[in-house]
Amino acid sequence: MSPRHDDDRNFADQARQRAIESYEQARDNVAGAGKKARESLSDAPLLALAGGIAAGALIAALLPRTDKETELVGPTAKRVKQTARAAADAARETGTKQLEELGISREKGEQTLRSLLQGMGDAAKASAGAAVDAARKR
Repeated sequence: MSPRHDDDRNFADQARQRAIESYEQARDNVAGAGKKARESLSDAPLLALAGGIAAGALIAALLPRTDKETELVGPTAKRVKQTARAAADAARETGTKQLEELGISREKGEQTLRSLLQGMGDAAKASAGAAVDAARKR
């Protein structure tokens, strides 16, 4: 046999061995995950229940809505969305009014942030200069 043929065979053997090792590691990881899941379920059943509900909600959100579901849930979903939107609008309005009463505006916030950043930059430059001066004196 030629050296190239031996190299190909050696490469194939190595690849096969790596595949076997990867399979065994994956199998062990899955077994370990299953054990951890069982332990977690027994340690915190309420968390497991909450996780199950969240997973169910996610799956339900991904599935297409049926006509019957739209018919039964549609009006309630519409009211919930409207209520949530009204609550968010009220919170935003109230927060804006409170900030205005305190004299805090977007413009003042931007000015304060610029001033703070400028001060931090000046402090960093001064610190760096002092460090360089101290290093030069040694």
